[in-house]
Amino acid sequence: MRLSIVIVSYKVKNFLHQCLLSVQESIEGMDADVWVIDNDSKDDTIDALKPIFPSVHFVRNESNEGFSKANNRIIRQTQSKYVLLLNPDTIVSGEAIRSCVQWMEEHPNSGAVGPSLHNADGRFARESQRGIPTPLVSFCKMSGLIKLFPHHRAIGRYYMCAPNKQKPAKVEILSGSYMMLRRAALDQVGLLDEDYFMYGEDIDLSYRLVCSGWKNYYLPVPIIHYRGESAHESTLRYVNVFHKAMIIFYEKHFSKKYFLSGLLIRLAVYLKAALTFIVHIFRRLRAHILPNQPCEVYCFCDEANKSAIAEAVAQIGRKIHFIGREDLTKPARRDALLLLDHTAMNYDKMVRCITEQTGKHRYLIATYHPSIGLLLP
Repeated sequence: MRLSIVIVSYKVKNFLHQCLLSVQESIEGMDADVWVIDNDSKDDTIDALKPIFPSVHFVRNESNEGFSKANNRIIRQTQSKYVLLLNPDTIVSGEAIRSCVQWMEEHPNSGAVGPSLHNADGRFARESQRGIPTPLVSFCKMSGLIKLFPHHRAIGRYYMCAPNKQKPAKVEILSGSYMMLRRAALDQVGLLDEDYFMYGEDIDLSYRLVCSGWKNYYLPVPIIHYRGESAHESTLRYVNVFHKAMIIFYEKHFSKKYFLSGLLIRLAVYLKAALTFIVHIFRRLRAHILPNQPCEVYCFCDEANKSAIAEAVAQIGRKIHFIGREDLTKPARRDALLLLDHTAMNYDKMVRCITEQTGKHRYLIATYHPSIGLLLP
């Protein structure tokens, strides 16, 4: 087997369903297999999806053992030349998967390859290209200095300062939401560090690859990463888990060399946590005083699905407008949602449609599939 795709799932059945549809479409004709390991979601994720995807290997965990341990469990069961770690809240394209495999074939020094990650409104996600989080780089990230000086050579290093998004590039750190790995490199440096429950394990593995002489590469091939609520930097849970992971990384790789700087890192963690708590309270109060008004939905769909989509949109209290293909390139309306129907547009075209948006205002993308229904970001 040339490629094994490993997806760790936890309470994201519908997003996983869509992810598997896009993967299935993308690897058609390839020498690849797909594995889903569910971290005890306590729902019908596996029972519902297994009949739909009979070629997928489903594994059910009896407890939530975290991202690293679950991935390692599957990696050890496979013998493929390459392994793709993939988040369930993604939409991939055949271009992304095939390009990464081809790059690995043509560049034997590559230990890992990652694509151009895009959020649900199509904007480029900065975690596509990251630098090694040394104590100084980590402090600038966690203290918020990076937002003030994003292009500064030292302060903006966490996100590679000002990366060129249009060309392949050698980077230091890749995102575990889509990370294609060479089996030979994993055999040398080891699998994901299971001290990390969630977040940080991709940074740790990328760093170990670099330290062992392998190269990590970014390729300008797009995928969509919705990013669940737990991954939003504005949430308390994200701050708690992510910054604990950064401390684990620091203590593992830098504590002996930069002992005193550990105090700065912890200070930055506590400062970030305090600020996030204040922002969280403020947003809750604002939402209570000024509740969001239902936005309008602009839908590109198959004629046969119009009535079903209109009914689903009405149930969430939003007004729907059906548009033609020519309207997809028009500037986004403020606070509008663009709903794309998979039966009218395959996932390759859907990814392109989302990521090629330009302008100040962008559509936030929702999707529809007859077997899933609406998927809202």
